[in-house]
Amino acid sequence: MTLLRVENLSREFGGIHAVENLNFAINPGTIHSIIGPNGAGNTTLFNLITGVYTPSTGQIYFNDQEITGVPTYRLARHGISRTFQNLQIFFNMSAVENVMVGNHLHTDSRFLPALFGYLSIKQGERECRQRAEQIMCDVGLEQYIGSDADSMPYGALKWLEVARALASEPRMLLLDEPAAGLNPAETREIDDLIKRIADKGITVVLVEHDMKLVMGVSDHILVLDSGRKLAEGTADEIRQNPDVLEAYLGHGRKEH
Repeated sequence: MTLLRVENLSREFGGIHAVENLNFAINPGTIHSIIGPNGAGNTTLFNLITGVYTPSTGQIYFNDQEITGVPTYRLARHGISRTFQNLQIFFNMSAVENVMVGNHLHTDSRFLPALFGYLSIKQGERECRQRAEQIMCDVGLEQYIGSDADSMPYGALKWLEVARALASEPRMLLLDEPAAGLNPAETREIDDLIKRIADKGITVVLVEHDMKLVMGVSDHILVLDSGRKLAEGTADEIRQNPDVLEAYLGHGRKEH
């Protein structure tokens, strides 16, 4: 059974096809990367999957339920969570409070409990905080449990976004260029974190330009070029694909 299925997906902007007639599927428990040269359409595809854009044509299915055009904030209820290329952090909150925000789907905030069950709500808040702290430890942020978000370095903030996304207990986690702006040591750490997330049974979908990272973590890779599928396969298959080499490196081009 596939977890995510995309059928005949297209998106036009002013008559220009940013994504054109794409078909692919993602199996549960895998690490699936979407890559392509600049302007290939991988960011547009990612935004279509995550509800930022609505397709011009085509359908998107998650766990055999159509989610085409479902906005990002509602996808969490389907078991989908994401991070952003440009950090979306609440800098007026503590690090733990940022992670707690991701747990809102699992917090009892109904009116009657709020009216008659004050003590149970306080207990629920304590449990939510404890869980957020545990997630921070799981992703390697234990030293920042008592920190304010605005005092954390950039690399740690990238991890904090991942922690917040994990707090919603997703079945599929979409990471938008998680290695962007990281130094080599931090990139190796994010490589390890992605693998550990997948080992817990969470499907990871990655849009990333760091090819060393992509080739090292991916079970399956989708390559786009000018909005169309150029190639699809394992890291070894993509690494040896002449069309991919041509698109990325210009291999095979004749000298003029």
